[in-house]
Order: sequence, then C-alpha cells, then structure tokens
Amino acid sequence: MSDIVRFGILGAANFARRQMAPAIHSATGATLTAIATRTAEKANTFKDIQPDLQVFDDYEALISSDLIDAVYIPLPNHLHVEWSLKALKAGKHVLCEKPMAMRAADYDDLIAARDDSGKLAAEAFMIVHHPQWIKAREILADGTLGELLHADAYFSFNNASDVDNIRNQPGMGGGGLRDIGVYAFGSVRYATGQEPVELTSRLVSEQDFDTMAWMQGRFPGFGYQAMVSTRMAKRQAVTFQGTKGVMTLSAPFNAGVFDQAEIVLDLAEGDRRILRYPGVNQYVLQVEAFCRAANGHESYAWPLEQARGTQAMIDTALAGERIATE
Repeated sequence: MSDIVRFGILGAANFARRQMAPAIHSATGATLTAIATRTAEKANTFKDIQPDLQVFDDYEALISSDLIDAVYIPLPNHLHVEWSLKALKAGKHVLCEKPMAMRAADYDDLIAARDDSGKLAAEAFMIVHHPQWIKAREILADGTLGELLHADAYFSFNNASDVDNIRNQPGMGGGGLRDIGVYAFGSVRYATGQEPVELTSRLVSEQDFDTMAWMQGRFPGFGYQAMVSTRMAKRQAVTFQGTKGVMTLSAPFNAGVFDQAEIVLDLAEGDRRILRYPGVNQYVLQVEAFCRAANGHESYAWPLEQARGTQAMIDTALAGERIATE
C-alpha cells in the first residue's frame, strides 16, 4: 500500500487556493486529488495547480469517494465540527482549519470520533511545524532565558472595510478571538508546555462579534498579556522575558507573508543573537507532518487535546467584559 495521502478539499476558499492547495501539491507524501464546489470557475483556479483534479459538486460525494484518503476543511468556522465528524465517519483523515470548533466541549465529540474511526484528525495550527517555533520551544526549555517570568503576544489587522468577510459575520463564527486568538493563546501554550491558571479579558464588540480583545493572565510559572484585533493596523509579535534574557519572535504567525521569521535573543549586556528562517513554507511542513502521522510514522505535534486547550482559553476570553460600539 502506498504511503501517499490523497487529499480532497471541501469548498473553494481563497485561503485554500492561495496557501493550502499549493502546499498539498508540493508536499512530499501528499497529492491533491479532488475538490468539492458547485462553482466551475472556482474549480478551474485549483486546476491551475493540479490539472487532473477531480471536481465534485457536493461535499458528501467527496467525503464518500474512494479516490481520497484525507479531507482538508477550510469552510467557515461554524461548519468545521459538522464536516469533520462526517469525514471521520466516512473513514477519512481530517485536517481542519482553526478554530476547529466553536467551543471547547465540541472537541470531546471530535476526539471520540477520531478514536472510533482510527483516523487522524487535526487542527491546522501550522506554526508548530515551523523551525522558528520549534527552536523557541527548545530555547525556553534549555534555560537560555533563565527563569521565564512573562510572555506577551500581539496579532492584529484591519478588515473593517470588508463587510462581507466571514470574520465579520457572527453567525459564521466570526470575530477576532475565534479568528486569531488561537495564535495568541496556542503559541504560548505550545512554546512553554504550560496551561493558564487565570485569564481575564476586555472586548470591543460590533454587531455581536469582537473586533478587539485585551487579555491578561497567569500561567504557573509566568505572567501573560495578549491583544488581538481585526480593526487595527497589521502587527504580530510574541515575546518571552526571563531573568537572563528576552526572546522575541518576529512574524510568528504568518512567516514569509507578514515578514521574514526571526528569533531575536537579547541576553547579557550587548549580546544580541538573531536567528533567521528565510524561505520556509510552514504549510508544506504541516501537510508533510500530517501525512507522516496519518501513515503511523510519527505522532502529530498538535493533537486535538492541545487544540481543545486553546479553545478553552478562547471560550474564557469571549466571556469577558464587553464594550459595545455602533
């Protein structure tokens, strides 16, 4: 039996066309086999990547097809659980965009379905496959920074003018926390291996979805602050501050798109070290890691249990104090 994982994509999302379809096509161990969409024009843009792509006109037909082994799901947030469960029931591996669920409790159903099916189901939290974050985790573990005392994370962009964007649609799981809170929370959890013991938040809301959120909290060994917004200029950075040094990650979430991924270490007086990661495609690395795990060659770096922990933080933050705007 071949170890090549044949992928089908549910829906012709722009992100799938720009990033994940090319990544699946380029990844070792994967092949882009099919897409489900009723729009021929959209399907044709994917055929620019894979000319012999099989096109299905509905999602059910794709997930039941013997042509594919795994389903990639870039649908709006509120559809993630439904179609992940259907794909697992059909005997397919599942790689689903983040957040994979709308609340932490939904992960319990996903975990049970994963275990019952014997298939791999994972949230597409691609940064854990990038060498920038793998190295950051190593640095925190080896004591280079001394005792970690504080971490902060920032992620913002402005999509106020894009009123039809699903991120501005509360019924589709929109809002800043559900869209990018996963990064501000999940990155720190992954790098430190710790879980929060306290979290408070203050949110600005428009039409029942959050557009800005400020978080403050505490992990067992360090303090934590974060900000996410879909109404502010582009910014992203994560900083870890210890007793012996400071580590800052530039472009920690959209490496190669926002900027080049770097780790800046400020240690003893005047001792600054910069680690750079040019030309790394974290989406390709994610697909390759998924394929190895699906074939039983290694464990997956971001299992559903980890994704559930991040969603629990999002749930807590969403319950915080809200400032309504017109």
